[in-house]
Amino acid sequence: MVSRRSFVGSSSLALLGAACAPGTGEGGGVGQAGSLPPSIAALTSMKSRATPISVDERKARIEKARRLMVDNQIDALILAGGTSLVYFTGMNWGNSERFTGVIIPARGAPFIVTPKFEEERTIEQVKLGPLGEGTDVLTWEEHENPHVRVAQGLKSRGIVTGRLGIEETVKWVFSDMAGQALPAMRLTSGTPVTAGCRMLKDAHELELMKLASLVTLKAYQAAYKAMNAGMTQNDFAQLVSLAHDRLGFSGGAGVQVGVWSANPHGSITPQTIEEGSILLIDGGCRVEGYSSDLSRTFVLGKPTDRMKKVFDVEYAAQTAALAAARPGVPCGDIDAAARKVIVDAGFGPGYTYFSHRVGHGLGMDGHEWPYLVKDNPLPLQPGMTFSDEPGIYIKGEFGVRLEDDWVVTESGAEMFTPQSPSLEDPFGNVPA
Repeated sequence: MVSRRSFVGSSSLALLGAACAPGTGEGGGVGQAGSLPPSIAALTSMKSRATPISVDERKARIEKARRLMVDNQIDALILAGGTSLVYFTGMNWGNSERFTGVIIPARGAPFIVTPKFEEERTIEQVKLGPLGEGTDVLTWEEHENPHVRVAQGLKSRGIVTGRLGIEETVKWVFSDMAGQALPAMRLTSGTPVTAGCRMLKDAHELELMKLASLVTLKAYQAAYKAMNAGMTQNDFAQLVSLAHDRLGFSGGAGVQVGVWSANPHGSITPQTIEEGSILLIDGGCRVEGYSSDLSRTFVLGKPTDRMKKVFDVEYAAQTAALAAARPGVPCGDIDAAARKVIVDAGFGPGYTYFSHRVGHGLGMDGHEWPYLVKDNPLPLQPGMTFSDEPGIYIKGEFGVRLEDDWVVTESGAEMFTPQSPSLEDPFGNVPA
């Protein structure tokens, strides 16, 4: 058994330097296996377990979007570069000052507007996705208004009035220009369509998210076993990244040590791990575009009784949130269930020690709809996925947060990874 406090005779910094040297690790990542800490070198790639989203799956998403557009009286939807564009079309496109967008009418064929000099690159991506070869690609020159082309494309499909849905990350300048080019149309939020599709995951999406969570948990555990006194928070974060690389995916974590763990999102202040230091780590990876988001809290050496007490309250709060979840329960009730445990244990009132919501939706984006926040009335539905991450932050001392990802099932809720058992045994039995 390899001690987590030993790099087998080498200093932690020297080994981290060696690990950054070019090489051919199993996961396609950085460093040769022989130069890595044993717990990380022992990891092997899990990339073969991930199956990409197919063209037919994306076609089904577009058809669902059309149904939701009809239900919400939206006549067409504009998508620019970003996650929703990838979700529906598979196109990876930046969101620059030059407009490239996919317009999906409720009825009629989708079309694309893109700069003339980007035409070939656009068509190249379109051929590989659900829109397919033959999709109308309307181009504009640098001096022209691209939204004149949007208006032309809609008019050719019989749409000159009604409601135009704008995906929420489309820049204001683009939506404003669309409104000017389509004065008889009313601009409205496209979120009922995009969130209506994306916040309910199917079996394939859940499979990818479960794999992402497992990859991150394995990476955390391997880094934990390689932890040593004298490391900085950046040294430990590098171990987490190297472990993800070995497992075949790009991922990482933010690391906060000692008193800085009482800041929910940490600090840039330089921090050093010493015997007895408490660490709070928070991060994840992406598997075929789907995210994990996990937090673990642990100690190098022996935790104090106060640390253990706070951990026990935190564990109970995380458990209470999951136990409260089932279809039909308002999102806000999940936050209330965790918060009651923490406040009843003396860490209150309200946001005093537990200073944020208990969780957020999760999927292709690390944070997406819906949100487990006080008074959110939206009812849970099967297929919704979330983080469960209550926290207790004691300024000037330390903080504890446990975070796992989970899905609403037909009868309750199910975590993707085992909960952290204790500060002394933060990972327990990680699945193979």
